[in-house]
Amino acid sequence: QHGSTFGGNPLACRAARAVLETIQSEGLVAHAEQLGRFLRDGLRNALTDLDGLVAVRGRGLMIGIELDRPCAALVQQALERGLLINVTAERVVRLLPPLVIQTGEAEELLRNLSELIREFLGQS
Repeated sequence: QHGSTFGGNPLACRAARAVLETIQSEGLVAHAEQLGRFLRDGLRNALTDLDGLVAVRGRGLMIGIELDRPCAALVQQALERGLLINVTAERVVRLLPPLVIQTGEAEELLRNLSELIREFLGQS
């Protein structure tokens, strides 16, 4: 059995409802799909010629960039450039930007991350 301090109480339920209402009223699902497609296409275009790129994939703003080698060192290198990324399964750069990311921020992410990956793979 599992108990929960905050699960199911009126305040937690109202907060969840407010989040869902905001996602719907601000069109954040469509926004995530549009900017996610922009980022995936941009990453493919910027990195397609690189030896070491396996795939760029994702859904909405959940994006994975699979490389052919371990790339955990990219996490710290990205932080030094003001980017917050994660590496999973040793070889996948995972992006989970916020649903409210704007086009200019997505462009900056695309530019900086593409440059970082190119440098990491030794093909700047």
